[in-house]
Amino acid sequence: MKKVLIYFSCFGDSLGGSEYLPLLFISELQRRCDVTLALNWQSDIAHIARLAGLSIDTSNLKVEYVKPKGSLLRKLDAIVPFYRVRRLKELSKDADICISAANIIDFGKPAHHFVYLMRHFGDNAFYDYFMHVPPLRYVAHLRRKLRTWIADHILRPVLGVRSTRQILADPHERIYPNSRYVETTMQSFYGLFTSSVFYPPTTFDFHAETNPARHPLLVVCIGRIIPEKRVTEIIDIVARARRFANCDIRLRIAGQLTPQTSYTKTIETIASEREWIKLVGALYGEEKERFLLSGTYAIHTRRDEEFGIAVAEYIKAGLIPVVPDEGGTPEVVDSPALTYHTNEDAAQILANLIADADFRERERVHCAERAKFFSREAYLERQHELLNGIIDK
Repeated sequence: MKKVLIYFSCFGDSLGGSEYLPLLFISELQRRCDVTLALNWQSDIAHIARLAGLSIDTSNLKVEYVKPKGSLLRKLDAIVPFYRVRRLKELSKDADICISAANIIDFGKPAHHFVYLMRHFGDNAFYDYFMHVPPLRYVAHLRRKLRTWIADHILRPVLGVRSTRQILADPHERIYPNSRYVETTMQSFYGLFTSSVFYPPTTFDFHAETNPARHPLLVVCIGRIIPEKRVTEIIDIVARARRFANCDIRLRIAGQLTPQTSYTKTIETIASEREWIKLVGALYGEEKERFLLSGTYAIHTRRDEEFGIAVAEYIKAGLIPVVPDEGGTPEVVDSPALTYHTNEDAAQILANLIADADFRERERVHCAERAKFFSREAYLERQHELLNGIIDK
């Protein structure tokens, strides 16, 4: 029986899209392998597995924690992950296969690295590139560039920690970006490296009636209500489409509101002033399913989305999503007719979908076919093929 070491950051009390990949890997690999899970922080694996509805034998899952406990060491490890790397190198000595489900990490030997969040990539220079941060605009950015230079040219060599660029340049390492967009972005910064795009799991399935009663003029969106999700732009797009189509398009927004933030207060104020907007709070399980099945359209506005699990859920729910022409979401929808560059473009697409029945039906059928690729069964088949290839190599 082969020994597999899987590294992930940590699991919280709730379940997000990024947690499914390591959990699904563990669930399958335990059937054939001896699995060790390395985490940064203490996590309740049994609880999170129950939330995910997955069969994981926690009694046979060895869990190791690789973050330092002292505050000073934690600060240093955040700059250069020397402590984590040292622990992972120790653990990897007994492993036949090493897998990172949390971006690129140095195991001290060739490994399989699954990219999941570009904002937590662990490379400040790449983060600035990805976020389009002007390199000389702020003193803080200059300090970060200096810190990155010291980390890469002094601390990493002394501590024996390879940089992301060095790992990517090693042809024996295997990199799995979670979209072609991520792959292209990484290669435009780091240069060519050995990679295979592997779309993340989209496991939320729908069990309701085949033809639910949908509101013909209802737009829905779901996700955390934070600035990165650009909820104000969604509102602007729907407001413009109402004028273009000259009809009563409604908008329902599902997501956790934290009233302490200025952004959520702004969203609440805007919603209170427009009777066609309704905030419904965070939804899970059957409530989330009913919510998604109640609408006809969805709008997504984040432009630097690595993949776009919410968009995959929209098409699986039978919604017609309108998405920006940047990021990973155009790959999910795979229809130029549903992608936009400006808010006005998006509003015009939405208005056309409402006014043109043939256009609407054509895109609905396309999205329904596309949804099959992102079904749970299709994902598990791709995962099984991938892991078999890794194990049997």
